[in-house]
Amino acid sequence: MSAGVTIPDRLPTRITELLGIRWPLLLGGMMWLSDARLVAAMVRAGGMGFITARSSRSDEAFRQALRDCREWTQGQPFGVNLTLSRRVAQNDVMLTRLRIALEEGVRIFETAGLPPTPLLPAIKEAGAVVVHKCAHVRHAVAAQNMGVDAVTLVGMEEGGHPGNNQLPTFLNGAYALERLQVPLALGGGIGHGRQIAAALALGADAVVMGSVFTAAVETPAHEAYKQRVVNTDEHGTRAVLGSLGDTWRIIDNDNARKVAALEQTGANSYAAFGELISGERTQTLAYQAGQHEEGMLSMGPAVGFARAIEPVASIVQRLQRECVQACGRFQRLQVSA
Repeated sequence: MSAGVTIPDRLPTRITELLGIRWPLLLGGMMWLSDARLVAAMVRAGGMGFITARSSRSDEAFRQALRDCREWTQGQPFGVNLTLSRRVAQNDVMLTRLRIALEEGVRIFETAGLPPTPLLPAIKEAGAVVVHKCAHVRHAVAAQNMGVDAVTLVGMEEGGHPGNNQLPTFLNGAYALERLQVPLALGGGIGHGRQIAAALALGADAVVMGSVFTAAVETPAHEAYKQRVVNTDEHGTRAVLGSLGDTWRIIDNDNARKVAALEQTGANSYAAFGELISGERTQTLAYQAGQHEEGMLSMGPAVGFARAIEPVASIVQRLQRECVQACGRFQRLQVSA
């Protein structure tokens, strides 16, 4: 019971059944941030999270993260994010991390970036579930035809890398639902329970969120960074690197403005932006040291709903309460009609 609203223990959809979770709430894999502690907190709250395989410094550290998460979820299933880079030479490590995850009993995977073609044989042989994240309806249909179990479709509002898609989340989803048979999760700009209710009413089977959890107590980042997140409203992000075909939506900090200025002058290669777009720099300066005006801080406009540093369980409960209230209003409209 919360604020006079009864929150059901379960809100069943095709994705909750597929993943063995109670609520259709997915915490997408966030580079450097989706670690064992954050993912375990999301799982315990009734949703699903994905440990980002690329965030681990070594195979041994990755294996330990999986073991920690299994302990902290008390045996409940959790997921692993496997992102394939456009820089193909960087993808061998994903095959290794997939093997380790399977050895450790993980059977739920979120794939992203390039099509998951090199990952699917091992995933399917193990009887595991794969949810592929993409930004275009045609890519979602292609993933369905490859044999993925579900698709996440993100709109232009997504924090991080929404691709060159120019359609907002709900328009993208409406088109996709005319062409998909597999379960669909929608992501991008979602941080309020009303939006969860709207996505389910549209026909989606779950929502994927990230930005609203970046200030969570369990997120592995400096308190100063989290306070910067809390102080950022819906207008506090910007998209850069569209000129490279690799759009990146981030907090509009000093670093972002430097990148945008370089882009305005015609910079057209990764090398031209140098250390400004380095992931290691973001991790070291912003997430670890709290220098929040440095680094590429992936974030979408749903950050405006992250209004306090609070536990994942509290965030989830608020989202659930808001969703139930919105669903109740819709039901009342149906009755009155």
